[in-house]
Amino acid sequence: MATKYPGTTSERRALSTYINLLRCSEVVTADTTRHLAAEKLTVGQFGTLEALYHLGPLCQRDIGRKLLRSGGNVTTVVDNLEKRGLVKRRRQAEDRRYYSVALTDSGRELIARIMPRQVAGIKQRLDVLSAEEQETLRRLCRKLGVGD
Repeated sequence: MATKYPGTTSERRALSTYINLLRCSEVVTADTTRHLAAEKLTVGQFGTLEALYHLGPLCQRDIGRKLLRSGGNVTTVVDNLEKRGLVKRRRQAEDRRYYSVALTDSGRELIARIMPRQVAGIKQRLDVLSAEEQETLRRLCRKLGVGD
């Protein structure tokens, strides 16, 4: 086990697994999102554009839930995307406290253009695993992240 923590075998196994999971996540994320810098997009901005592209207009709270981001972070991300003309906010007539965030034509064109490269990078990175290993990893991550 990689950790030097002097705990029990099960504690060291859990800690080592956790460290490997975090390192793997960071490396894969960095590798598969490197191209976003050329588009002047952060990972959070890309995630927001991708969610709006596939799910349609969402309120900021729903964007935050989808991307596991805080309300303040989502506000900053949406503010910056709005400044670039990639999204627009609309106040809902039924409840004036509620804003819906939607892609603009420019935002839709950008995400449609870069999404295939994103998918190809993810596929290439995960192709080191067999289809069965990918499915096992997906199930394990879901079990760990969602709880069954």
